[in-house]
Amino acid sequence: MDIDEILLECSDRMDKTVEYLQREFRGIRTGRANTALLEYVKVDYYGSSTDLRELAVISVAENQQLLVKPFDPASKNEIIKAIETADLGLNPQAEGNAIRVRVPSPSADRRKQLVGQVKKMGEDSKVACRNERRDSIKSIEQTGSDQKLSDDEVSGSKDEVDVETKKHTARIEELTAKKITEIEDV
Repeated sequence: MDIDEILLECSDRMDKTVEYLQREFRGIRTGRANTALLEYVKVDYYGSSTDLRELAVISVAENQQLLVKPFDPASKNEIIKAIETADLGLNPQAEGNAIRVRVPSPSADRRKQLVGQVKKMGEDSKVACRNERRDSIKSIEQTGSDQKLSDDEVSGSKDEVDVETKKHTARIEELTAKKITEIEDV
């Protein structure tokens, strides 16, 4: 593997870390109803654990209410049970073939917990980027010694990895701050 491939792979993995964090943040409850809150709730559907988004249409009915319409009406009770046990603090209500889920505004204590959770997720993502930086630098040094590259080439490549790391950690901090603002906004 040459240095350009290492740099590309490093940047790609850091991008995936940021994308993963964004997906995780969508599932964290704020004061508003958001379909991402329920999309990845696991439902026991005929013996297999399935994401709710694969079993039903999830839509925002009102500002603080979600509407879940199962494709298979027989799965309604399993969906209700899964939402209740998902530890989201939600209380689903059956209504014909649909399920209404009211999303109450979190209490002050719950907001503090969510902010702590968001900060931890952001820090974990930054650690993942730094680990990728460490691995990439190790690979660059190994490639540099194997291919007998000059110290300037190796040093320049390490600097590029550092720039990527700083760029991605700044993006993670920005996303974390934005999510914290959303949570604290009443």
